[in-house]
Amino acid sequence: MRAMLIANPKATSTSRRARDLLVRAVSGDLDLYIAETGHRGHATELARQSAEEGYDILVTVGGDGTVNEAVNGLLAEGPSPDLPALAVLPCGSANVFARALGLPNDPIAATRTVLEALRAGRHRSVGLGTARFADEAERYFTFCAGVGLDAEVVREVERRRVAGAKADPSLYVRTALRHFFTGTDRTRPALTLERPGRPAKSGLFFAFVSNTSPWTFMGPRALNLSPRANFNRGLDVFGMQSMDVLPMLGAVGQMLLGGNRPVQGRETLNVHDAAELTLRAERPVAFQLDGDYLGEQESITFRSVPKAIRIVI
Repeated sequence: MRAMLIANPKATSTSRRARDLLVRAVSGDLDLYIAETGHRGHATELARQSAEEGYDILVTVGGDGTVNEAVNGLLAEGPSPDLPALAVLPCGSANVFARALGLPNDPIAATRTVLEALRAGRHRSVGLGTARFADEAERYFTFCAGVGLDAEVVREVERRRVAGAKADPSLYVRTALRHFFTGTDRTRPALTLERPGRPAKSGLFFAFVSNTSPWTFMGPRALNLSPRANFNRGLDVFGMQSMDVLPMLGAVGQMLLGGNRPVQGRETLNVHDAAELTLRAERPVAFQLDGDYLGEQESITFRSVPKAIRIVI
């Protein structure tokens, strides 16, 4: 079998060890080509190349951003059983997609799990979500999209990382608290949720669209907004119609406590297993996909794509 491995040349020592472990272990079983990324979007180009050239396996060594780029490259022409299966070695700061699949968060342990699956020829088909906005083509996402507050926080974190800040959970918490109290509009809700055949729901300040649960992780702790979301169903949505402190504290408290019930309250909106939905805004609002900030948008249509990709696991 032919396999392409996509890796960041600025990898940490741990992720480099994971990559070397995989290379040594499969050298007798796979014809392995190692490609290093050189710029943003390069993983998309390389993944598309792997599909066009008929590779059997695509391996990503990186975080959720690398996985998202690779998925969009693989699926540039849409899902197909002939596409390479994707193997994920989690080496980012959160690794939400890999952990939602059940992979260990430690790169070495995850590599051993992937190796066992490769040797057994084992894979799993999972559903993905897509987002279409402005005049862009549909873009796939693996675990979550955020419109409003969450995306604003992602934007601010990216700015701080460029300035040299370390990307860890404390950076997100500090940024979220500061932005909630001093940076976001807490008086004018901009969003309306539209679903085919359903009444529109207006007055939303922000919304999360989930393809799986959890929404994210804070270190070892899973944070759940829509715990019923999973790779085998449609998309789930959580939104808030208030940005007052008490309703927000109630929502955060429920999220931190976890459990199998969605975060609930008088000011919350929950949608489960939607095949398609649109979020429209009265003014441009921030938008993120799998933790990647994509600017401000006024209309985004989301769609669920069942069994979109095969994962080695």
